[in-house]
Amino acid sequence: MDYEQIRYEVTDNVATITLNRPDQLNAFTAQMLTEMLDAFDRSDADDDVRAVVVTGAGRGFCAGADLSSGGETFDSDVQGARAGGSGVPRDGGGLLTLRIFESLKPVIAAINGPAVGVGITMTLAMDIRLAADDAKIGFVFARRGLVPEAASSWFLTRAVGISRAMEWVATGRVFPATEALAAGLVRSLHPRAELLDVAYGLAREIAENTAPVSVALSRQMLWRMLGADHPMEAHKVDSRGIDTRGKGPDVREGVLSFLEKRPATFPMKVSDGMPEWFPWWQPREFE
Repeated sequence: MDYEQIRYEVTDNVATITLNRPDQLNAFTAQMLTEMLDAFDRSDADDDVRAVVVTGAGRGFCAGADLSSGGETFDSDVQGARAGGSGVPRDGGGLLTLRIFESLKPVIAAINGPAVGVGITMTLAMDIRLAADDAKIGFVFARRGLVPEAASSWFLTRAVGISRAMEWVATGRVFPATEALAAGLVRSLHPRAELLDVAYGLAREIAENTAPVSVALSRQMLWRMLGADHPMEAHKVDSRGIDTRGKGPDVREGVLSFLEKRPATFPMKVSDGMPEWFPWWQPREFE
């Protein structure tokens, strides 16, 4: 697929997805959604990609939905939408976060400027969020007569707790990045000029030091256990993972490289190295 509203680049085993409508503060469109879904499919399928960084072109990360259609912006009868199994039009932001949730590569958000509406909710399924120290964030849906989307009623409460999530959603106010940091929504704040360097530093630390299959499995284990009803569910999956990985060449290389005081070269790839019991969950349908 050729991209018009995002850029996709791979350097040093790190894929960068850049929202690329800078004149509109990277406002979100149906085309941008389609391109982002394709980009995450592409990064998962590429064994040379070990981590993904998502950022915005220009001075904004994403200003939310493109409002150029005025009052009909969110009218599915006018705009059209992907229907689910029940015939209910599916929320585009949710299609994106559910795809990111399924990712086999860790995803780092570099929030370089305003992130409002879907501009912030899309990041909730990303693993690590960093922000520019002057970024502004807002869950503004109630101020537009809407409700939160992008499955953020699941993601946001797990990130910051129900009380802070409800405050942000009920007021719909735009708040500074310092408040997001204090609540644990973002990992750290950085001068805008330094933000991408820090994000790439994290991505390279993953790419240069860890086993790709281990990271892919670990990502799904951690995210999916957020919804487990008992730690026994985690113990079952952990036990499978330790048993399968412990017999494989990655662990031998990891242990020997440590003992021999040299960098590890892990031989297994995500494309053909995931265990036969993966995935261990039943897919969820939109009904």
